[in-house]
Amino acid sequence: METARAFQIRAPGVGLIVDVEVPRPGPTEVAVRTLFSGVSRGTETTVFTGRVPRSQYEVMRAPFQRGDFPGPVIYGYLNVGVVEQGPEALVGREVFTLFPHQTRFVVPASAVTLVPDGVPARRAVLAGTVETAVNALWDAAPLIGDRVAVVGAGMVGVCVARLLARMPGVEVTLIDVDAGRAATADALGVPFALPEAASGNCDLVVHTSASSAGLQLSLDLLGSEGSVIELSWYGDRETTVTLGGSFHSSRLSIRASQVGAIAPSRRPRRSFSDRLALALHLLQDSAFDAVLSGTSRFDELPAVLPGIADGSLPGLCRVIEYPATEEG
Repeated sequence: METARAFQIRAPGVGLIVDVEVPRPGPTEVAVRTLFSGVSRGTETTVFTGRVPRSQYEVMRAPFQRGDFPGPVIYGYLNVGVVEQGPEALVGREVFTLFPHQTRFVVPASAVTLVPDGVPARRAVLAGTVETAVNALWDAAPLIGDRVAVVGAGMVGVCVARLLARMPGVEVTLIDVDAGRAATADALGVPFALPEAASGNCDLVVHTSASSAGLQLSLDLLGSEGSVIELSWYGDRETTVTLGGSFHSSRLSIRASQVGAIAPSRRPRRSFSDRLALALHLLQDSAFDAVLSGTSRFDELPAVLPGIADGSLPGLCRVIEYPATEEG
């Protein structure tokens, strides 16, 4: 065994850096040194503040999570590193792994995905978020000429909006209560609107704000027989919407999309590895750099997570930078 350092949620709202044991890699495994990880603002702050419902403890486990909710738990899933030991074809290559915030780790070689040429390691931390956006659009199946609104300009919302903006003939608007997100939308090439200025009669609305007000707005923006694709995860928060008015007469619908399963329309022909590889390929688009909002050092994580959770550290995806070398 060797040792590495990992960020652990000791209890709700309390995080610290701990030493963890790392085994030597076997013949079908790789040893990875982390270069960058990303903080998934919505999900990770829900985990950090202890708001995972008990009924969802098993469902919401990350692939390489250690410990159990509400803590102590080592959690996270946006990790880009370099392979230091393993199959010859992988040694020295940058890879994305659904691994927590940890300086070094060993996983099966099948658990890492090569970062393509043209995708900087720092941008590649968005692969898990773009993968969620890809799955959402497989679920939503927008058609050429559709009018689409994305309600909620968080990490997932802006990634969905960017992918929609690249689809020929699709008219997309990104909507958020924070006027400051207009600059991000502009960098992504997506029109922006505050809720009160948003145009309705949409064919499709993708909701990502994790708020009752956002879900209600999403329904209100739909045209007859339109659909809301719900991507928000509310944790233990209650959600209230009004299903009177035109909900029934206009035959509106709300459908959930969740990255834990491949969208049914693609499930017979696409694997999880196919979907993640597609997300990394799409990240050759430099516009996604607008989603990265600031960098912190790994040893600052115990102060970074509380700041993200209470809103004092604003932005979208906080990138965590790791030391160039790590003693083992």
